[in-house]
Amino acid sequence: MRDKISIIGAGFVGATAAHWCASKELGDVVLVDVVEGMPQGKALDLLEAGPIEGYDLHITGTNDYKETANSDVVVITAGLPRRPGMTREDLVTVNGGIVGEVVENVIQYSPDAVLILVTNPLDTMVYLAKHVSGFPRERCIGQAGILDSARMRAFMAMELEVSVENTHAFVLGGHGDEMVPLPRYSTVAGVPITELLPAESIDAIVQRTRKGGGEIVSLLKKGSAFFAPSAATMQMVEAILMDRNEILPCSVYLEGEYGLEDICFGVPAKLGYGGMKQILEIELTQDEREALDKSAELVRSSMAALQL
Repeated sequence: MRDKISIIGAGFVGATAAHWCASKELGDVVLVDVVEGMPQGKALDLLEAGPIEGYDLHITGTNDYKETANSDVVVITAGLPRRPGMTREDLVTVNGGIVGEVVENVIQYSPDAVLILVTNPLDTMVYLAKHVSGFPRERCIGQAGILDSARMRAFMAMELEVSVENTHAFVLGGHGDEMVPLPRYSTVAGVPITELLPAESIDAIVQRTRKGGGEIVSLLKKGSAFFAPSAATMQMVEAILMDRNEILPCSVYLEGEYGLEDICFGVPAKLGYGGMKQILEIELTQDEREALDKSAELVRSSMAALQL
């Protein structure tokens, strides 16, 4: 029997995630949305691409959560996207209501699933999902750091004119303008970029990484990024279902790690079957610690709007 992946929200991120999932043949896909006809149409379109692309699995579109029953992984992308001038924190109230309702429906039919949150403000929505679901922290994870690291890697490769495959980036903290890229842990072919680039170039990369989502929002005018966020999400799904024990930056609930408690926050985590298996702690300088604490303060201010 194939694994089952349900994706809640059939907009650009959800539908593209379904596409990546099908192309990698990670498992049968259920695409859910409240808009009648939209998930059904996108699922059918994706299914009909199978004979061309060579993937063979079940792809279902539905408005009914019953179709998601016994999912191994549930990806939640449902919610209002950012618009120009909006911060992720502006979305707390409206998306909090949406995510809370989605989680209640999901856990009714898939009480053993791993939840992967994509909806913004990301860290706050992971915290809400954990609260509503009652799931252990291992099975409630947020996608953010993979996307932020990928953006940083792309900018590093552009600056140094090297293959992105030679790059590795390290980003901690909340998924927002106060995220904490760590240049001394970010490398090209194993060499830290602090040894390859002048400080001003590194600072420019760090700032562009922090503003990466907003840059795309301002260019698109309507909507936000979807190719990279959905690809990042599927990397998490693949790591979990294939039991890769892959270390990826994810938003997870902290219980004292990095000196933080009762917060969902971006840290390096080992993902494998069943979800998050381990959190890795690294040594931080005083400046890095201060930046991380500042990021945590911003996430907590967003969490306060939930009024849990």
